[in-house]
Amino acid sequence: MEELSTQVTWDDATLALSWIPTIALAVCLAASAGLRAFLPLLIAGILARVGVLELGESYDFVGSTPALICFGVATILEIAGDKIPAVDHALDVGGTFVRPVAGSLLAASVMWQIDEPLWALVLGVIVGAPSALAPHAAKAATRGVSTTFTAGIANPVLSVIEDVSSAAIAILAILIPTLTALFLLVLVFLGWRWWTRRSHRKAAKPAASIPGST
Repeated sequence: MEELSTQVTWDDATLALSWIPTIALAVCLAASAGLRAFLPLLIAGILARVGVLELGESYDFVGSTPALICFGVATILEIAGDKIPAVDHALDVGGTFVRPVAGSLLAASVMWQIDEPLWALVLGVIVGAPSALAPHAAKAATRGVSTTFTAGIANPVLSVIEDVSSAAIAILAILIPTLTALFLLVLVFLGWRWWTRRSHRKAAKPAASIPGST
């Protein structure tokens, strides 16, 4: 009985560990979709087509020829449109809905361990939607600051950085998912620390300007 209990515990631990790369991959691909909705889908589809990325059986269509053509055209339009003032803001508004959907699809597609497509989709939404929304919100906020202080002149430069970042995250996630996820976690932590300190400094300035305040 004791040996059986040990075996069950070991099997459970092994199963849990086997899911770490998959969840890391799902989170990272969804995060890359938070910057560009269709570029990560195009990259995932191409790498799945050549056998580098394993997709769930129900999501093989991501690597199909019609899907790759659609993702390719959509990627070109999204990247080009994001370099045009006013159009980039419209894309950000639409991206609030499109990017979480793309992130959810990417997350669900790489969960090949789940045989039931519906459960893969549910888990994909749970993992992918918030993972895509976070970088999308950060992107939109950065664009707002850039528009305010540079009248939008710096926006195309930021757009190119976002293009490269989205592609790099997607490719690295497929090659080294766990390390990429850890790297993104470090970036999120550093960003949170910077934002917290900035907020504290802003709150301290009015207090310091009041006569008699300490």
